[in-house]
Amino acid sequence: MGSGHRLGQRWRHARGHRRGHGLGRRFGWLWAAYGTSALGTWLAFGAFPLIAVRVLDSGPAEVAALSSMGAAVGAAVAVPLGPWVEFRRKRPVLIGMDLVRFAALLTIPAAFALGALTFLQLLLVSAVVAAADVTFRSASGAYLKALLPARDLLTANARLESTAWTTTIIGPPLGGAAIGVLGPVVTVVADAVSYLLSALGVRAMGGHEPPPEHRRSARPRAGDLLDGWRYILADATLRPLFLNTALFNGLVMATQPLLAVLMLGRLGFAPWQYGLAFAAPAIGGLLGSRLARPLASRFGRHRVLLTAGTLRALWPVGLAFTQPGTAGLTLVIGVELGLILCCGIFNPVHATCRLDLTASDRVARTLSAWQVTTIATTALLTALWGVLGSVLGPRTAIGLAGLLLLATPLLLPRRSPASLAGTEPAPSHT
Repeated sequence: MGSGHRLGQRWRHARGHRRGHGLGRRFGWLWAAYGTSALGTWLAFGAFPLIAVRVLDSGPAEVAALSSMGAAVGAAVAVPLGPWVEFRRKRPVLIGMDLVRFAALLTIPAAFALGALTFLQLLLVSAVVAAADVTFRSASGAYLKALLPARDLLTANARLESTAWTTTIIGPPLGGAAIGVLGPVVTVVADAVSYLLSALGVRAMGGHEPPPEHRRSARPRAGDLLDGWRYILADATLRPLFLNTALFNGLVMATQPLLAVLMLGRLGFAPWQYGLAFAAPAIGGLLGSRLARPLASRFGRHRVLLTAGTLRALWPVGLAFTQPGTAGLTLVIGVELGLILCCGIFNPVHATCRLDLTASDRVARTLSAWQVTTIATTALLTALWGVLGSVLGPRTAIGLAGLLLLATPLLLPRRSPASLAGTEPAPSHT
């Protein structure tokens, strides 16, 4: 059979799959699976610390360990999984990681019902879920790049970003209401079920996934574990993006516990006001994700990265000036709205550039290394800023993080490769 006939057959197949969905039926299922699991995650936002405090009578040190150590251990476990994922079909990995998270989370309500729940179990489940999260994300990035042509990646990433912010807005309030009515483990059950539904959605995508071009039959070598970092650090554009995002995310997340102490403790804000201060600004993420593609089409990806990456760094220092009362609440909402709006623009463009700049046979290892570093940096800076908050006070520590964030735009790539310099091509539609 001639190559022209095969090309025409593939075109008709792709065209048929794009009708009614813009990016195709298979992406539609992947998008639905992502949205379902994201909603489950946000429904269960804060569930583990709540269970630790209310069910197991854990203290602040144990709750902090649960938040930081679980993620850090999970990230460490995920390190060898990056090379393992690279040389396997990605869809079975996605389904497998969803089922791992489903099974691990279900052990929590089961142990609670039997009166056998322990803090160690919470810690172990947190680590297993974190490792599966990293593995799933690295595999999904590689799968997305293989599923869609390059011109559609920004559209796809913008849709995923918009979905993430939507679930951020609606998930925690619904989860809090469910906990109030049905008890502390109900949202963990919902989160577990969301992963099962996600696995079914990925399975429903159908289609044939060819094996990786450089598939290995042997186990990954020890040197393969560092391949992701080598690839990132050797690239003149990926390297500064990598350093920028790791430091930015780490500093922003490190101040969140201190801001909670400041607002709920010294400034006397009610819990509902604290929740409102972070739920309402998520609307900025929705708006930003909708603006990402039009802005990239008009100004080019590199300029959007530089501008949004710079603007997002200007906002957090304002949190150091939070005061009690309506004025203080308005300030926090305004700062978070500006920050999240800029992040909503930056994130899908950044994710698309990262995929475009990474060779197809390196995506899983690169994304795994990226996420492991981000998690480890966040855990380290959160612990460090906890100490600084105790010594200097939460307001001073928040201000110090804000000042350091002002320097993060210096880590953004000053020059753009040709693939990022132009404006965004039109997405493929039929």
